[in-house]
Amino acid sequence: MGIFNSLAVSASGLTAERLRLDLIANNIANMNTKGRPDDPANPPYRRRIPVFAQILEQVSASGSSLSSVRGTGVRVVQVLEDARPPRLVYEPADPMADALGYVAYPNINIVNEMVNMISATRSYEANVTALNAAKDIALKALEIGRG
Repeated sequence: MGIFNSLAVSASGLTAERLRLDLIANNIANMNTKGRPDDPANPPYRRRIPVFAQILEQVSASGSSLSSVRGTGVRVVQVLEDARPPRLVYEPADPMADALGYVAYPNINIVNEMVNMISATRSYEANVTALNAAKDIALKALEIGRG
């Protein structure tokens, strides 16, 4: 694996975690948006979740017929909407209430979102650390070549 490959792996991780953080921020921002239950014209917001997949590369050893697979990064293959039903709150005076007086809110738990945000932040920091280490290695290699 060359120096630019390790930079590309870290960059793919940074891109994926940034999207994850953006989706978490969007979920938190919309956790109090209202919708009307069972009304397709005014549906409640649905929590969005990224699905990551590793990027694999087929590698064959020189002089050998054996081949192996190595990871070359991560990518977001899909953004799913949470399939759980919305949280119904009895607010009969609200204009978004249905005939029974219920308003639909997204089924978002702030504690889960905060835990996911901390996890995404830590992953982002780990990718930055790996990127800086690869950059330092490249700089040291250039200093060796300079003499």
